[in-house]
Amino acid sequence: MTTLDQQKSVAAAPRFKLRPSLLVPIAAVAFAAAVGLALIAAIGVSVPEAIEAFIDGTIGSPYALAASLNRACVFALVGFGFVLANRANLTNVGGEGQIAVGGIAATAVALYGHVADLPLGLAFMLPMLAAVIAGSLWGALAAVLKVKSGTNEVISTLLLSFIGVWLLYWCVQSPALLRKPMTSSATLPESLEIPDATQLPLLTGDYGFPVHIGLPLTLLIAVVVGVLLAKTIFGVRLRAVGLNPVAAHRAGISYAKTVIFALAGAGALGGLAGALMLLGEQHTLKDGFSSGYGFDGLVAGLLSRGSIPGVIAASLLFGFMRSGGINMEMVAAVPTALVVVIQGLIVITLAGATLFIEKWERRS
Repeated sequence: MTTLDQQKSVAAAPRFKLRPSLLVPIAAVAFAAAVGLALIAAIGVSVPEAIEAFIDGTIGSPYALAASLNRACVFALVGFGFVLANRANLTNVGGEGQIAVGGIAATAVALYGHVADLPLGLAFMLPMLAAVIAGSLWGALAAVLKVKSGTNEVISTLLLSFIGVWLLYWCVQSPALLRKPMTSSATLPESLEIPDATQLPLLTGDYGFPVHIGLPLTLLIAVVVGVLLAKTIFGVRLRAVGLNPVAAHRAGISYAKTVIFALAGAGALGGLAGALMLLGEQHTLKDGFSSGYGFDGLVAGLLSRGSIPGVIAASLLFGFMRSGGINMEMVAAVPTALVVVIQGLIVITLAGATLFIEKWERRS
């Protein structure tokens, strides 16, 4: 073989490069986890016991694994909504309120919409549809405020979240709304349990592994949103409005319609997340129903850098963290505040990793 042939052979050989986009986030999570374990040891809790409790709470049993996956679905839907709006340079931070109004609408239809006897799955599909409509209207309200009066969507969606959460509180506190009939002073401020027919079917039919149909639905929505953003003319319009609204308007793209669609779509996904929580797991509407899931989904969307697979990965991480943290608190006596601190460390390190990756890509 000549020297020229050898050079061609070397040039043709595959080159394996370490990808910062993959390794840096893993290293960031590992670093945050190490700091978290050091904090657990510092308060006198056995680190091996805490790790064992975390693993048991995430994948230690089929039930724990199912709970983690169901939580991840909720985070992912909110994250998809964030990415959808962000493509038009809009920031939807209203996932918490959209989950709340979605849960309210789903509860009202499931309990008082006379849907329990409907065939062909309509008993649970109609409450889900009501939740989607409620969430989309909640998101569209912020869009209208932006289009008509120039209100920043960060402020409007955030404030609408507080309104949605307090609306939920009012609904479960008032007997005239959704609170179950009060038989004594000890009656809890919550709704009646929704009928069995309105609850989401389980994939396996096994209550020991209660993964419901929200999982394949979430994966389907991931595909739909991904195709919408990457392969359709509307995805191009969203990008155009996000990059330069003036140029988009001159090209015949309606700024108002695009903004309303983006935020209404994000709200619809948040409302659907609320329906999955109510119809799939909780089955009863109560105060604190949204449980901070909207903000976790927001962070999942932020960390994804506009990538649908990134949303799924971050949502799985937060789903397992939420389940493991709950079990660490119950079994290993790790304080709730410390669990939140560990979650915050992971978020901060992942955010820092994202900035590092962006600088690396610009240099490349």
